[in-house]
Amino acid sequence: MDLTQMRARLRKDLHDEDAANYRWTDGELDRHVQRAVRDLSLALPLEAQAALTTTAGSRDLSIAGLTDLVAIEAVEYPTGKYPPSYVRYSVWLNTLTLLIDGAPAGAESVSVFHTKLHTIDATSSTVPPRFEDVIAAGAAGYAAVEWASFATNRVNVGGQDVWREYLAWGQERLAEFQSALADHGRRNAVRVRRLYTPAAEPAGQSTVTGP
Repeated sequence: MDLTQMRARLRKDLHDEDAANYRWTDGELDRHVQRAVRDLSLALPLEAQAALTTTAGSRDLSIAGLTDLVAIEAVEYPTGKYPPSYVRYSVWLNTLTLLIDGAPAGAESVSVFHTKLHTIDATSSTVPPRFEDVIAAGAAGYAAVEWASFATNRVNVGGQDVWREYLAWGQERLAEFQSALADHGRRNAVRVRRLYTPAAEPAGQSTVTGP
């Protein structure tokens, strides 16, 4: 479902289909959709893989080209081995540093497994179809709550309590949205995600750290 289709769906959910008297502009609905997509991306980001190239004598790699980056999940170096060789790394700003003993001798391939923001525009979408309902609920909730805030203490054709009804309806949609994000988020997914040895082992109840 692209952005145009999602916007049309939102207008149905919001009962805002009178083209001669829209309550929300296309731009406003698009903004609410993008906000919901970003929220989904932080809970369940798009998985991606990128190939970077080392420089002789340096352990540093630029990740500035990884657009809409959410997090680096794993780094494979050298590539092409079986089982894959995952290495420890550190990230600061736009630089990823390989925590390896010897610096690469030349131009070598490095596979970076990372997550990124989902996108939805006028022609395409990376949001899985099963989560389109989630995006619609979130965007509709944001739109209704924003309109309720705007309409407070203003004269409305539907009566003085219209804004309250929109506020309550919007809050219900946002509660459904947040619940769905919590249910489907990666933190709650049962999966093996450790592809490399971490730089430091997590502390346990029997572990003493510090001086």
